[in-house]
Amino acid sequence: MKLSHLRRDPGPIGPGGGRWLRAPRWREFDWHILIVAGVIFAIGLTVVQAMSAADIETGRREISFASHLKKVILAVPCVLVALFLRPRLLRRNAWLIYGVCLTLVILVPFIGVERNNARRWIDLKVYDLQPSELAKLGVILILARVLQSNRLKRPKDWFWPLALVGVPVLFILRQPDLGTAMTMIPITLGMLYLAGARGKTIAGLVLACGLLGVCAYQFGWIRGYQGERIETWLSSYSAPSLIEGKDGGAFHAYHARTVIGNGGLFGAGLGKGVANRAGYLPERDSDSVLAVVMEEGGFFGGAALLLLYGLFIGLIFASAAEMRDRFARLVVGGIGLYFASHLFIHCGVNLGLLPMTGLPLPLISTGGTSLLMSLTAIGLALGLSSHYERTLDEDSFKRY
Repeated sequence: MKLSHLRRDPGPIGPGGGRWLRAPRWREFDWHILIVAGVIFAIGLTVVQAMSAADIETGRREISFASHLKKVILAVPCVLVALFLRPRLLRRNAWLIYGVCLTLVILVPFIGVERNNARRWIDLKVYDLQPSELAKLGVILILARVLQSNRLKRPKDWFWPLALVGVPVLFILRQPDLGTAMTMIPITLGMLYLAGARGKTIAGLVLACGLLGVCAYQFGWIRGYQGERIETWLSSYSAPSLIEGKDGGAFHAYHARTVIGNGGLFGAGLGKGVANRAGYLPERDSDSVLAVVMEEGGFFGGAALLLLYGLFIGLIFASAAEMRDRFARLVVGGIGLYFASHLFIHCGVNLGLLPMTGLPLPLISTGGTSLLMSLTAIGLALGLSSHYERTLDEDSFKRY
C-alpha cells in the first residue's frame, strides 16, 4: 500500500481552487508505467515510419507517417486531461460518459460511413471516429461505478453489470465489429472478478460464452463472412489447406503467417520485410502489425516486444492492487484488462490461434480512435494512481 496516500489531500488547482482538475501527487506518480508505455509507443512510431518509407520507395501511398503523426498530436493532450481529472468528478459523471459513448454507437448506423462492408466510423474530417473503441472506456467506467457498491453476492446483483455491457455489445455486433465485441468479454469478466465474483461463477460465464459462440456458428446466427472466417481458421491448421485457400478466404491468414515465418530468429531488418516491400499483407499497419514486427525483428524482436508489453500490463495491475479506493482500483484494473485483451486477441489472430478478425494493437498500430482511447486510458491509470481523495468505501479501511 502507498503509505503516503494517508497524507493530506493537496487540494485542487485552477481559478478559485477549481473543481474539475487537480495536480497529481508527483511523489506517488508511476513513472515506471509511463516510461515503459513511452518505449512501446516509440517502437510503434518507428514501425509506422518504416512502413511509410517503404511505401514511398515502392511507389505506393497506403500508409502515411505524416498522417499518423497528426493523429498523435491530436491524441497526446488527452493524456494530460485524463491525468489531471479529479477521481470524484470521474466517478460522478460515469453515467454521463457511458451515455455519450452508447449514443454514439447507436447513431453509427444512421450517420456513419461504410467501408469494407462494415459501418463503424463517423467522419470527423480530421480522422474517422470509431465509437465502438470509445465504448470500451465507457464500459470500464460504468462497471467501476456500478460495482463500487456491488459485491455480487446475490443473483440479482449481476443484472445491471451484465445489462450495461450487453447493450453496447449488441449494437457493436450489428455494425458488424466482432473484434471489438470480443474484447468487451474479457474486460467484463475480469472486472467482475476484481469486484469480488467467485472464480467458479466466472468460469461458468466463460463456458456459457463459449457455448453461445458455438451455437451462433452452428445455427447461422452470425453473418456469412464471419462463418467463412471460422471455417477458414478451423481448416488452416493444415498447411495444405492454408496454401490451397491463399487466393481465397485464407488470403489474410496465409500472408500473416508467411511474413512471420520469413523473419526467422533475427528478422529481415526495419522496413525490409516482404510485407512492407510487396504490400500484400492486408492491414499491415493496424490489424496485422505484429506480423510485420516479427518479420522485420525476427523471433527475438517480436518476443522482446511481447515481454515489454506484458511488463506494461503487469505494472498497471500492480498499481491497481495498491489502491484503497474501490472505484479507482476497478477503473485501473479495467484499463489493464483492456490492454491485455487487445494483446491476447491481436497475437492470437496473427499467429493463427484465433479466427481472423480486425483488432489493432494499442500504442503500436495506427488508427485515430484507437490511439485516442489508448492514451486516454494511460492518462487515467496514471492519474488515478497518483490522486487521493477521501472515501468512506469499506475497502478504504482494508490493508493490502
